Amino acid sequence: MPGYVQVQVAIDDRAKAAELARSAVGARLAACAQIVGPVTSVYRWKGEVETAEEFLLLVKTTRERADALTELIRRDHPYETPEIITLPIDGGLGAYLRWIDEETGSSASDGVQAKNG
Repeated sequence: MPGYVQVQVAIDDRAKAAELARSAVGARLAACAQIVGPVTSVYRWKGEVETAEEFLLLVKTTRERADALTELIRRDHPYETPEIITLPIDGGLGAYLRWIDEETGSSASDGVQAKNG
């Protein structure tokens, strides 16, 4: 079974988060993207402690699609240095993971379906 990841992205605008989510899913680089928030972020930027309202985008994809997804997000993200963090998915419901394969056009999906019925 191929590897799966969740890519976490913070962004300051709900509409832009939705645009990134639709773009990623539309390009078949992600099966699902959830928008959480608003959340309050506290961080150091250019020597100052900042506080901002942001939205968290949680994007599910395969490991093989993660680099292309990161590039798409980086290209369209308005921040100079956006938070783009890739976290491994160590397990999950088999049917859900196969769905990620199918929706991202993963080359491994045929083998997974054959093994699992």
